[in-house]
Amino acid sequence: MRIGELASRAGVSVRSLRYYEQQGLLTSTRSSSGQRHYTDEQVTRVELIQRLYAAGLSSRAIAEMLPCIEIPSPGTSAAALMRLAQERNRLTDDIAGLVHTRENLDELIAASERAHETRLRRTEGG
Repeated sequence: MRIGELASRAGVSVRSLRYYEQQGLLTSTRSSSGQRHYTDEQVTRVELIQRLYAAGLSSRAIAEMLPCIEIPSPGTSAAALMRLAQERNRLTDDIAGLVHTRENLDELIAASERAHETRLRRTEGG
């Protein structure tokens, strides 16, 4: 498939795909006229890259981890496994921080609702 079709199927821009190639995250074959061609499996790869970016990973971290994620094997280096664990731990910390922030917002919302109800009762004379 050509770059436009991959972009459409994976839900990304053509520019993103070109960037992924520059970063070594994605490869293509070239036609005699220089057009990029991709396989169906690369749709899944692009979707994975998108999820990793959304999780806050850098292109360098993704490039280091992709071989381990796509083809886990006994030959996976200790450094690669450590990198995967570090990113997982970072995500766990980020999630814990987001949960804490959500709890703080819940408390603020509840306090604001109580204050609003108190004002309504006062204005209604109750």
